[in-house]
Amino acid sequence: MTDLSDLKPWQWPESHWRRRVDKVRAGRTLAPAWPGAKRCAVALSFDVDHETNELRDGGKSLGRLSWGQYGNRQGMPRILRLLAEHDVPASFYVPAVVAMLYPDEQRAVVAAGHEIGIHGWIHELNSVLPREAERDLMLRSADALERITGTRPVGLRTPSWDYSDATLAIIREMGLRYDSSLMADDSCYELMEDGERTGVVEIPVEWIRDDAPYFMMSRFEGLRPHIGPEDVLAIFMREFEGAYREGGLFQLTMHPHIIGYRSRLWIVEELIRAAKAKGDVWFATHADIAAHAATAL
Repeated sequence: MTDLSDLKPWQWPESHWRRRVDKVRAGRTLAPAWPGAKRCAVALSFDVDHETNELRDGGKSLGRLSWGQYGNRQGMPRILRLLAEHDVPASFYVPAVVAMLYPDEQRAVVAAGHEIGIHGWIHELNSVLPREAERDLMLRSADALERITGTRPVGLRTPSWDYSDATLAIIREMGLRYDSSLMADDSCYELMEDGERTGVVEIPVEWIRDDAPYFMMSRFEGLRPHIGPEDVLAIFMREFEGAYREGGLFQLTMHPHIIGYRSRLWIVEELIRAAKAKGDVWFATHADIAAHAATAL
């Protein structure tokens, strides 16, 4: 029998590449009519990474740790004030280590009516973990968020949107209602595993609808912001207008230590104003979007 690990992808038998494609795949689209005869849904989300991006990589850069702390000291207060001012709900995906560093922050998020979701333990990459380590970290993360906030999360966003072969099976074991880490559609869909239905709703993300690719900065690498805030707003606005025209979902991913600056947060406010001006847009948490999409299962 041929050891497939010794083969290049172009040498794989058809049965192998088909299994690879079918491991985690989009099933049927879940797009029931929006509640209250709304034309479009807007789901804002914030990945509250704070210091864990640097801690995951060893925590050697005190400068990058301080950048993460900015997310707590300035980014989150500004974001929560903005959402309160416009009475808009959002979803916050929080590594357990962040929740333990800043428990009052997470309690404030829940007290304001927003959703807290799982975002790993220390922003680890699932694809490099042994299955049992990934499972242990996901379970401990859910327990930590529940202990701190009093609410058990119902959804997951994997750190860095990174999936292993075990991730979906662990999601199912934990009884989570939805995932928001994959990119197979603009609309919600049911996740399939090895060709079988799972009942898990996917709320798809996309790098186009994420602040990090536009604004990330690394002093020692060729990673520099290369686009102005006005241009980022234009991209996000086109995505929203397309979703509205199609009667679909506009999902946006942001980070407090990236979008939370005075010269950037106005982007979120402009999007909220534009969506509210339509008069028939449903602002909802990812949990609410998933619960509604699940009615089509």
